[in-house]
Amino acid sequence: MFAESREAGRGVLLPFLTAGLPDPVASVELFKTMADAGADGFEIGIPYADPLMDGPVIMAAGHRAIAQGITLPDALGVAAAVRETTQTPVLAMTYVNPVLRSGVREFFAQAAERGINGVIIPDLPIDEAAPFSAAAAEEGVGMVAFAAPTTTDERLDAVLETEPAFVYAIAEVGVTGERDAASENIHALAARIRARSDVPVVFGVGISTPEQAAAASRHGDGVIVGTAVVRRVMESSTTVQAADALRMFVSELRSAIDG
Repeated sequence: MFAESREAGRGVLLPFLTAGLPDPVASVELFKTMADAGADGFEIGIPYADPLMDGPVIMAAGHRAIAQGITLPDALGVAAAVRETTQTPVLAMTYVNPVLRSGVREFFAQAAERGINGVIIPDLPIDEAAPFSAAAAEEGVGMVAFAAPTTTDERLDAVLETEPAFVYAIAEVGVTGERDAASENIHALAARIRARSDVPVVFGVGISTPEQAAAASRHGDGVIVGTAVVRRVMESSTTVQAADALRMFVSELRSAIDG
């Protein structure tokens, strides 16, 4: 995906949506709608009761999915269905505790079995990532590493030494959520990463408008847009309404990124 996008000179668009919203079947339909509207792949959130990186909108989405009975296997099943239905790369976003509860090797084996291409674990310190990275590599699943504007050069070198599938570059320090203004951190952070590696760089956190997505994609290989996507689903009264809202929004993001 990244090689093709670089050759074409276009940024990758990876919308985020919590698995199981508004229900498991409709959830897959919404991802299909976004793929048809121009998404290149997806970050699929595994509902978790204590999502340390997420702001109130995505947190509420996870709690709603859990209240509806969505479990880790259910969420992985949604990811598998999205992978099969859309034929696009799929990344599962979870936290350390569910992986440890499943067993690190078992979790990555399950992910690989379901066709999941990569895993994002935001509360996994790079110093403790080796067993996770080893299990992921054994199963052919990519691991994503994080870098923030506050990441020191020494820490950034350590992140890149893990050879991540891509660097999830934090545009705005803080939990996920929509921001009014474009980030002022993107250019400098992208330059620091590019000076050290040609690993793909994808910006996320605080990217919520087509204009912000376009600005970020000019400095990286792509963008992740989460809260603005999830909010549209949470505010919709029917699946049809949610699909219409996502179709329009993702189309606007695609058009802005493509310039």
